Amino acid sequence: MVDAFHAPASPSHGWIQPSALAVTPPQAGRSELIQQWHERCAALGLSRVERPDFDPLRRSDLVVARERNQRLFTHAAPVMEMLLEQIVDTDSMIVLADTTGTILHSVGDDRFLQRANKVALTPGVSWAEHSKGTNAIGTTLVEETPTVVHGGEHFIHANNFLTCSAAPIFDPRGEMLGVLDVTGDQRSYHQHTMGLVRMSARMIENQWLSDDYGNRLRLHFHGRAEFIGTLLEGIIVVGVDGKILGANRSALDQLDMSIAALRMQSLPSLFGITASAVFDHFRTPLPTPMMLHAANGQQFHVSARFNGPQRAVVLDMPVTSVEARMPTPAHDAAAAAARPPCPSAQAPFSGLRYLDTGDAQIAATLQKVRRVINRDIPLLVLGETGTGKELLARAVHQDSNRARQPFVAVNCASIPESLIEAELFGYEDGAFTGARRKGAVGRIVQANGGTLFLDEIGDMPLPLQARLLRVLQERNVTPLGSLKSIPVDIAVIGATHRNLREMIDAGTFREDLYYRLNGLVVRLPALRERSDLDVVARRILLAECPQDTPGIEASVLALFKAYAWPGNLRQLANVLRTAAVMAAGESHICEHHLSDDFLEDVRRVRSPAAPAAAAFAPAPSPAPDFAATQAACAPAAPEPMPQPVQDAPEPSPAAAPSAPRTLEEAEIDMIRSALAAADGNISVASKRLGISRNTIYRKLRWNKAD
Repeated sequence: MVDAFHAPASPSHGWIQPSALAVTPPQAGRSELIQQWHERCAALGLSRVERPDFDPLRRSDLVVARERNQRLFTHAAPVMEMLLEQIVDTDSMIVLADTTGTILHSVGDDRFLQRANKVALTPGVSWAEHSKGTNAIGTTLVEETPTVVHGGEHFIHANNFLTCSAAPIFDPRGEMLGVLDVTGDQRSYHQHTMGLVRMSARMIENQWLSDDYGNRLRLHFHGRAEFIGTLLEGIIVVGVDGKILGANRSALDQLDMSIAALRMQSLPSLFGITASAVFDHFRTPLPTPMMLHAANGQQFHVSARFNGPQRAVVLDMPVTSVEARMPTPAHDAAAAAARPPCPSAQAPFSGLRYLDTGDAQIAATLQKVRRVINRDIPLLVLGETGTGKELLARAVHQDSNRARQPFVAVNCASIPESLIEAELFGYEDGAFTGARRKGAVGRIVQANGGTLFLDEIGDMPLPLQARLLRVLQERNVTPLGSLKSIPVDIAVIGATHRNLREMIDAGTFREDLYYRLNGLVVRLPALRERSDLDVVARRILLAECPQDTPGIEASVLALFKAYAWPGNLRQLANVLRTAAVMAAGESHICEHHLSDDFLEDVRRVRSPAAPAAAAFAPAPSPAPDFAATQAACAPAAPEPMPQPVQDAPEPSPAAAPSAPRTLEEAEIDMIRSALAAADGNISVASKRLGISRNTIYRKLRWNKAD
């Protein structure tokens, strides 16, 4: 988030030296605007030579004002501290005022704060226009728009040494909450300051919106896909009936509508789509942004968020079969009868069976996982980034007896080390500097009765691993700053792309925690190791283009199978999304629809790989052939899997097609191939295959018996 604040930096302190700042000349019409403001102040009976008003609110009244605006302060205080880092040593201060113009809180350079006190720019003092004349805080309250008042533009002469840049803060319904202001010495004014203030105000507004509507569907959109997830994205909140409940200012700017006008709209009238259609799109596997058109013809990339307890079943659970998206009435009735009660009737397609896409490794993994559901056995999911570890965790939760309770996901790698303890365990009021009033409930307690998913558990700091181990053993949580323990009932699923055993040897991961987490360990294969790439690709396209789903040319599928996919399913989804846009209106995705950088990567891999791929090309077979997929990507794969050449004659163009093989036969061939490559070492082969030694013994014994 700090990047959003970056201004041109000087070598000394990351900001612009005051001596290098040039005062921006008045804009055309600016003088007339200032004149109007000054006439308004004169009509209020103010004089330009008035002395500063040093009569602030009584301490008790200021306490009441702060209590009344506690939520505003809670959201604004951390943003003000972040903003302060950007304007440090620039003779400036940051001010938060309520809707009456009363200053609630201020931070800044000590030297400038002393100068500001001389004109009563201090907490408890009103800077509304009727009290202080034209100034950024008071004028912003009147105009309800970001305002800069520079030097002599202030109505009262005593304030002429200041330059103030202020922006209003609105709630999602368009009600003003207060004003955020940066005030500094007018000689140090820079035009970038206003941009920083406006972005900071929008950060506060977006946090407020998330708090107000955390359990509602929120659409995040922008005309350019890369701006989704930034402060420039628009956000609208949608009710269960499709009505628009609220929005942030970026949404109003992009749609060119007032909040009152927008709240009279619904999803069908605004974007020509229903809420159920949005849900259908975003509960597909690896959902990508939708392309929607507003009534005025504008085109937007749209993503969706839903943070409530039903998020897993509404948006994040995958639909991994074409048939599941178009079920028959009989199928619906049977599925409903077989499913445990679910809090959301909107998402009948979820659970482990919808992850089964025909790949033998995935099927074996799902079979193992089904056996431990509801047996209080921890699950540890291993696999590279992007292989779908969280999708598996959510499917396990949805198939368990805990499906009606929360699924809480914590990414141990994305939370700053200084905050992860408070995030996990919660804290009491005053437990540390910056702690929220009345404290906060930790993620473990939030998951009580449900499932706690610890993603990237290998990145958890070592000191916290001991606390987590105690929680898992005792099923009690003690928040920071508290002496009371809170009992919790949780199912725990961990996930990591790291080698935890190597970390144990290196002393960076606790062995006792490892054995507490690994009741059942499963490994999700990388995309390059799966035999269902073509199926997954077509289903991603179905999710991206549900109306006119393009096919995929055989040559493109060949490229896909020859590629190592370092980003796995996530990368495949991005490549297909771009290709679908380029192929709009055409029946098939061809090679020229793929992005240039992807094609360059594929060619770079295929160039040395072509002879090897030709040598190992298997005979045509309608059955899924894991070995063939491995051969195509072997040169780029971390652990290439040799082909079962010892069991079949060298293929030739004239060779007759082999008889169809079952998945079991393909699996046995794969195991034999891995053993041959490992010179008969079962331990090495099991690691390469991601299965246990016992599985190899069992498979080969059964095959021999047959």
